Amino acid sequence: MEMTEPTAVALDNATVAFRLADGRVYTAVEQANLSVAHGEFVAIVGPTGCGKSTLLNVAAGLLKPAAGTARIFDKPLAGLNRDAGYLFQADALFPWKTAIDNIAIGLEIRGTPRAEALERAHKWLASVGLGAFANRYPHMLSGGQRKRVGLAQVLIRDPKILLMDEPFGPLDAQTRQIMGNLLLELWTADRKAVLFVTHDLEEAIALADRVVIMSAGPSARIIGDWRIALPRPRDISEIRMEKDFHALHREIWSVLKDEVMKGYEQSSQAGAA
Repeated sequence: MEMTEPTAVALDNATVAFRLADGRVYTAVEQANLSVAHGEFVAIVGPTGCGKSTLLNVAAGLLKPAAGTARIFDKPLAGLNRDAGYLFQADALFPWKTAIDNIAIGLEIRGTPRAEALERAHKWLASVGLGAFANRYPHMLSGGQRKRVGLAQVLIRDPKILLMDEPFGPLDAQTRQIMGNLLLELWTADRKAVLFVTHDLEEAIALADRVVIMSAGPSARIIGDWRIALPRPRDISEIRMEKDFHALHREIWSVLKDEVMKGYEQSSQAGAA
């Protein structure tokens, strides 16, 4: 009998709601069903404010669904998801620590001897192309270099799941491509489950095995799930030239564009109120 791998992340009819200051309840996400298989790269795309990051926070154990469940490797999630590493949009580096110390600290707080932590941190720093920058502080690094340090900071702890919230959003287009290719290279070497939030549909298609689309909020829902059958390994700049890439982009955008316009109209109405 063939054994199947447990699902890395599974959200079953997950609804997330917040109580506002005036006592009303705001439903951010309603009855979301989402699964990420072991070793699968899934990207979530949707209008601004639709709850993409909210789903990520549920998978991280930072938010508890008001209804529905979250399971990690087929077990109910209670508290923080200890199997996940979280890479945020904003830098999470300690400004008073060097690049090498920012990477090593994830091991040191777990009790790893400092010498061993530094040795492993040096290897990770080299793997993200910053071997010569070990003793530089965050303010001495470019935005792309800080993202590389942040990626190494998360990966050195060897999480089984990567949660990534628009991690390349603040970067320029060229640096985003470099970081995307680096991420794919590291992911290919050690196929972790990835849940990747982005507002950039092209980025989502270029990186992921599946692209999930969310509707405009409130009560945002998952309204589309596309399998990206583009060959791997991929180079982000090259894959975007492929005919199949453009066909996928047209198909997904035909659904996403209506939700983007709804989100824009709702934001405009809220601003005018």
